[in-house]
Amino acid sequence: MLNARLHPRTIEAVKERADIVDVVGDHVVLKKKGREFVGICPFHDDSKPSMTVSPAKQFYYCFSCGAGGNSIKFLMEFQRQSFSDVVLELARKYQLPVETVDGPQQERLRQQLSRREKLQRATALAAGWFRSQLLGEAGQQARSYLSEQRGLSLATQDTFQLGYAPDQWDGLLKHLQQVEGLSPELLEAAGLVVPRKGGRGFYDRFRHRVMVPIHDRQGRVIGFGGRSLDGAEPKYLNSPETELFEKGKHLFGLDKAAGAIRKDDRAVVVEGYFDVIALHAAGITNAVAALGTALSNQQITQLSRVSDSKRIVLNFDADGAGVRAANRAIGEVEQLAMQGQLELRVLHLPSGKDPDEFLKAHGSGDYRALLDQAPLWLDWQIEQVLAERDLSRSDQFQQAVSELVALLGKLPQSAVRTHYLQRVAERLSGGQARLALQLEEDLRQQVKGQRWHGRSSRHEQPAEASQRERCEADVLRLYLHCPRHRSTIRQQLRQRDLEDFALQPHRLLWASITELEESNLGIGRLEAISRGDDAGEELADLDLPTLLTDQLLLENSGLISRLTPLLEPGELEKLSLSDPLEQLRGTTALLERQKSLKRCRHLLEAWGGQRLQTLEACIATLIDQPPGDAPVDMEQRIQSLFDELNRDALRYQELYYTERKHINHLDQQRCRGFGDQNVLSA
Repeated sequence: MLNARLHPRTIEAVKERADIVDVVGDHVVLKKKGREFVGICPFHDDSKPSMTVSPAKQFYYCFSCGAGGNSIKFLMEFQRQSFSDVVLELARKYQLPVETVDGPQQERLRQQLSRREKLQRATALAAGWFRSQLLGEAGQQARSYLSEQRGLSLATQDTFQLGYAPDQWDGLLKHLQQVEGLSPELLEAAGLVVPRKGGRGFYDRFRHRVMVPIHDRQGRVIGFGGRSLDGAEPKYLNSPETELFEKGKHLFGLDKAAGAIRKDDRAVVVEGYFDVIALHAAGITNAVAALGTALSNQQITQLSRVSDSKRIVLNFDADGAGVRAANRAIGEVEQLAMQGQLELRVLHLPSGKDPDEFLKAHGSGDYRALLDQAPLWLDWQIEQVLAERDLSRSDQFQQAVSELVALLGKLPQSAVRTHYLQRVAERLSGGQARLALQLEEDLRQQVKGQRWHGRSSRHEQPAEASQRERCEADVLRLYLHCPRHRSTIRQQLRQRDLEDFALQPHRLLWASITELEESNLGIGRLEAISRGDDAGEELADLDLPTLLTDQLLLENSGLISRLTPLLEPGELEKLSLSDPLEQLRGTTALLERQKSLKRCRHLLEAWGGQRLQTLEACIATLIDQPPGDAPVDMEQRIQSLFDELNRDALRYQELYYTERKHINHLDQQRCRGFGDQNVLSA
């Protein structure tokens, strides 16, 4: 942005228009408290809401670190931008005219701001053309699909401006270029056309698809979702990331749902466009959808701004992909939920139906009843752990306990954790009161240790992050380019609990790989391969690098540059693939070793925090006790009392040395895997 001398009229107009709650609420989850709002301060390591935002005074202030000011000051500090850049950003957001002291400079600034307007004009014209195609002769099949298969009325189709992209290579391109005078380069920047290979022209991105326009909060078209009508893959195709359209920042339907969310004080988040449209058509107009990605923190913040109680219900599909999407969304906001900053619930409809199917079979009344009964996120996760597990079998019982301990270990020490410990113990005991008490105490002890599960960054040393990044990249490169060993790699990742990649690009790539394989083999087969119950030879038949490159070019072109070294390895990387199984063993052992090292550091900290009772104190305690009639072994009594008084410290000690033995075992695997490597010390 140019360093312009802004006219005082522009600055005053921005100050007058930029509401402090609106500006701060874009970046911080705010909760109404009386006449003001409170939230977690972003300017220091805040654990409790210490920032107050006053709509009346148009001022924010943090009582812990002293940060404070107006809307412009907040953005300058939060985004580390200059005064001019912040004012220009706010002027563009609120569509205010920009005036500068220098006339020529003002014109250059207007040109910069007008590019966004040109892109918005292109997407708006495209939406109008798609709509006209739906209503014309070419749209007969699309109209039948919407009316007969989807059951959408003409009024609903009009409300959401649904359209049709005809089965032509350049129908939209010709119209916008020849009739509206828009350049192909501008249309490419808007995500509407794709350049041909070799640079000879362009073609339409969307062909023979029902088109769903995506709007921003102000109701402007910023992108599209296209549903295939002939079975072509992908079934749903989104616009790529553009200057207008950032998937993680927008929610489909929020422009139409904001008022209903405020009125109902609750937002319903579903997976697909047509789920939102079906819910709105049924009168449930507080529904929105994420745009082909896991629900992000920014999207949660947008929803929180239009709900005073910050109530959000996730209603994703009940299949494996839907469960994973729900868990990813929970992972984004569970800290806010645990702090009471929002109320997060999860609704899974009976018989695995999505909202559209359920509404057709049961109606809106039954859906609202289930919505009102949706469990809190942690209750839902607990049920997911226990579902379809035979607790009478020792192996399944132990697996359930381990996963439940991992869940409850996230909760801070409080009455809430005690409540869930009691509930889980009752479920595991099968209604046996005495067993429930024993299980509760055992779970409590395990949960104390679960605070060192090895995924927290608190006990991570600086060099470990880059080492983990390299190791994760090595595993993904092996998986992509050594297809005969894919089933072995999946089994190793499952056995070592390494399927949750730490880096976001790696997580997104692994999720895309999994979706491609699930669509070809099925969710059940892929799960059986990961468990080692299926050889999974068909995994080798998939040309993953090509499929993923095509998919990322269409759906997430910004990510492909980050992943090119994995999708297209150089000569040096290819050399590392010469002995894939040895490389795999060494790399996965090193990743598991990192987690064990963090566990050790936590255990040392916990062990050092215990106050050890000495043998002398134990002897003094026994001397003060009245003597019994029966003869006793005093040495045994002293040892028993010592063990009892120092139970936690001794347990941490035992766990620490067990973990050290496991690290030694991993070092042996690592050395057999790929020889000399730098090993980080504990």
